Amino acid sequence: MAPTRRRGRCSTAFRVAIVRPGRERLSGCVEIDESYIGGNEEGARGRQTDTKARVAIAVECGEPKGIGRIRLEHVPDVSKASLIAFVEASVTPGSTVRTDGWQAYWTLPDHGYTHDRIVMRGGQDPAHVAMPNVHLVASLLKRWLLGTHQGAAHATHLQAYLNEFTFRFNRRRSRARGLLFYRLLEQAAVAEPITYRQLLVAPGAERRRRPTPPAKRRNPSSLALPAAERPWRHAA
Repeated sequence: MAPTRRRGRCSTAFRVAIVRPGRERLSGCVEIDESYIGGNEEGARGRQTDTKARVAIAVECGEPKGIGRIRLEHVPDVSKASLIAFVEASVTPGSTVRTDGWQAYWTLPDHGYTHDRIVMRGGQDPAHVAMPNVHLVASLLKRWLLGTHQGAAHATHLQAYLNEFTFRFNRRRSRARGLLFYRLLEQAAVAEPITYRQLLVAPGAERRRRPTPPAKRRNPSSLALPAAERPWRHAA
């Protein structure tokens, strides 16, 4: 089992280092929405969840149709602070950002974006029709996690898997497979070093303490007895 674990940790390290420092942000018309990873959850409605991981998705809209580049991020919640920070990190100011009616996006114009707000409630078109690109990417992401990784992508390292999916998706039209591997090595060489513990422990988690060793053991009582008289041992 040890070699398998080491191979898994090595691949996780590449997933973490796969993001190119200073990469260009998305531009033009960008659809943004959130998706939830983690299977069915009884009693959850809308954006409510207790067990699922939240993933913010940004997708460039092609002209006149199609999908350009994407960005994915594992966000702690769907609050204004989390989603606006994701938009600023993923989309170039001045771009048109298309979202649903979620109130967390209402302040996008204050941050330099043109906000194309589509209210789904009461609308004639369902969400996957009004915003087809972002819902297609969400569907492909879930299918990839379930099919390729058998749903075993733990929330602790979900961002690393999102990085891999983004890397693959944004280079889906590449005709030089060898160049993709070269780019991966190139980005890994300039990425920040990753410690072994960062691959194993969730961010913010307390370091696991080693168990306290038992008290010093004494010799069995049989060894503490005086040596028995065995004259044959001293015979010449």
